[in-house]
Amino acid sequence: MPAPAPESRVTVFVAFLTLGLRAFGGPIAHLGYLHDEFVTRRQWLTDEQFAQALAISQMLPGPASSQLGFTIGLVRAGWGGALAAFLGFTAPSALLLLVLAHYAPRLNTAMGLAVIHGLKLTAVAVVAHAVVRMVRTMTPDAARVGIALAAMIALLLAGSAAMQLLVIIGGAVLGLLVCDEPPAVAPGSTLPVIGVRTATLALLLFAGGLLLALSWSSAAPTIQGVAAAFYRAGALVFGGGHVVLPLLEQSLVETGWMSADSFLLGYGAAQAIPGPLFSLAGYLGASLELALPPSIVALVAILAIFGPGFLLLVAVLPVWSRVRALPRAGALIAGVNAAVVGVLAAALYDPVFTSAVFGLSDVLVVIAAFGLLTLTRRSTLWAVACCIAGAVLTRALGA
Repeated sequence: MPAPAPESRVTVFVAFLTLGLRAFGGPIAHLGYLHDEFVTRRQWLTDEQFAQALAISQMLPGPASSQLGFTIGLVRAGWGGALAAFLGFTAPSALLLLVLAHYAPRLNTAMGLAVIHGLKLTAVAVVAHAVVRMVRTMTPDAARVGIALAAMIALLLAGSAAMQLLVIIGGAVLGLLVCDEPPAVAPGSTLPVIGVRTATLALLLFAGGLLLALSWSSAAPTIQGVAAAFYRAGALVFGGGHVVLPLLEQSLVETGWMSADSFLLGYGAAQAIPGPLFSLAGYLGASLELALPPSIVALVAILAIFGPGFLLLVAVLPVWSRVRALPRAGALIAGVNAAVVGVLAAALYDPVFTSAVFGLSDVLVVIAAFGLLTLTRRSTLWAVACCIAGAVLTRALGA
């Protein structure tokens, strides 16, 4: 890879910072933003390069839109560009959620509690919308519908972190057995070449970090435990931002490290801001009670949840052409994607719905917000405004 001019890294940072300030709508919408900005407008990538980078990011665990942005930065300006892309795209949402974590304890007023409840209702509408979209794109036939239903039922009956991993593995196996092969990625220009040594080192770092994260457990939150919890989530989540919800809930809420209300407040607020949903890690880290500055804990959480996906991306790039040529690789990925739909559908019910909806008025507010997202195709900000207004009005009327 040729060494880029130093100023190109600044250009990459500014481009992604601008995008991080306006990329509303979640990970699916981000893919459209990235294509429009860097293929159509700036022409930093060809359509073929974009398609290959998108295929890799969807195949790997981690934040798909951020991994795609990382690859674009790598194409444009080498390793410095990849880092600049990550910082620019992530910083706005991370800083906004860090501010929220600081002021959240001061929201313990009637109006503040209504706003918090509205954000929790937003989470219900947004996750439901994500499930509907994923059903349409990832379960287009009976075989994949069956995989999704099996995954959902398994998690509702035994919703543990181990079961989530087994469900993903089971989806891959069933995909190989029953799914048709999707169309191959169109041939074209290649992505940047990364040395085998660099890729091997990245793979070893990923595997070593995952082994440490899986083996680490603590009753009370510690900085090592925080790093382990968020690394597990970043390393094991397939399907992007929304699917990380059950993994984080398992590590943070069920362990008693934080309340379900605080957890869903952050998740709901994350829908109202631009940028990657994985920036939620900053809010969650800063909300934990440790003997360290909240900003330090937030930084550890952010690096831990984003790091695994980037390490795997670096490890996979040199062998991408071989991976594409493997027999039935597309069917395996199709099975994993179908299982992801089941994971998210189970999370929609528990903990999202069960922790936020307590009466008919809440149901009506969620239906209205869901309608804005699906029927009128409004941005997520409309759903946030709808849910907050509905929750405030409901509290004012005493319903």
